[in-house]
Amino acid sequence: MLSASSEDKDKALTQMAVSLDKEREAILKANRKDLESAKAKKLPAAFIERLTLSDKRIEEMACGLLRVARLKDPVGEVIRDWSVESGLRIRKVRVPIGVIAIIYESRPNVTSDCAGLSFKSGNCVILRGGSDALNSNFAIYRALKKATDKCGFPEGIINIITSANRLAVDELLKLNAYIDLVIPRGGEELITKVAKVSKIPVIKHYKGICHVYVDECADLNMATEICFNAKLQRPGVCNAMECMLVHKDVAARFLPLMLKKFKDAVVEIRGCKTTQRIVKGIKRATEKDYHTEYLDLILSVKVVDDLDEAIRHINEYGSHHSDAIVTDNKENAQRFLKGVDSACVYVNASTRFTDGGQFGMGAEIGISTDKLHARGPMGLEELTTYKYMVFGDGQIRK
Repeated sequence: MLSASSEDKDKALTQMAVSLDKEREAILKANRKDLESAKAKKLPAAFIERLTLSDKRIEEMACGLLRVARLKDPVGEVIRDWSVESGLRIRKVRVPIGVIAIIYESRPNVTSDCAGLSFKSGNCVILRGGSDALNSNFAIYRALKKATDKCGFPEGIINIITSANRLAVDELLKLNAYIDLVIPRGGEELITKVAKVSKIPVIKHYKGICHVYVDECADLNMATEICFNAKLQRPGVCNAMECMLVHKDVAARFLPLMLKKFKDAVVEIRGCKTTQRIVKGIKRATEKDYHTEYLDLILSVKVVDDLDEAIRHINEYGSHHSDAIVTDNKENAQRFLKGVDSACVYVNASTRFTDGGQFGMGAEIGISTDKLHARGPMGLEELTTYKYMVFGDGQIRK
């Protein structure tokens, strides 16, 4: 992969997109098997939604690969170039990480997204999807492999583990002599286990407890649209809003209409004392609720005294993933941006934009809430490391 040209990689990515389209029926047939099994097991609706493929989602996977093909290849980029007193010229250059293992759960589209990004950034990838999506994942992998084979790339560029046995993951995580990085994508239980067992460096996020804070200076019509989108555009994903904070000075005007809109959409509201006083018939939010990533049609609501309390609440109860403020006050916006310790912080926009595709990265390998190496949506640059290339003309150190 180190010797593969950008042109050859882009041709292969284009062929992968074509292959997904050609194999559409086989992929959908495999997905139907997984869906039948999931429904027989009575798995949650949010899980089944993430598992489901359609013509549209296959088209989105193919478009994602084409977007990645159009992106600038980060491999070989000179990050910095300088000379030192000894006469040495030093270049800091982007290079692939090497072999990346990606362990994920119910979303089959992850197979395509992660394979494409890893391939473009010059890495080899080992994919291990959840057992509930085994047929779908393998059908997508097979389509991608047909493309790399057709373009003359060797075996082992893209790999998949087809065993449903969880012990296979335990064995994989011991192979630190062969694998350079592990990226788990899924629920907190999976990510905690991978981080605990792995002998290989891990990039992760545990939860997506995301907030939208409606400031006293907010355009309440805008706030209504943003909050509704953040919660309901796709409630079962990590960048969906799980807690809505509202300034006390606008709560009486904002909450009745906003919560009615949520209730009409069958969202269960769990509110603080003030929320309960403003809107009757709401369940009391507990301390546990504020720490919970629901991934469902449930929302915590809290009325806060001021911006400082909102920031404190987010930093204490949030997961450092994605949080937003709705405000027309530039000073408040800046205080929020500086004060909230999250990977992605928004002003007047939905948290649902925390996504590699929406950030112009083509797709994403995952969203990191770690602070070292990568943070937020991980695209091509985050799948590279660097090395120093040093040029001399006979220097020796005295």
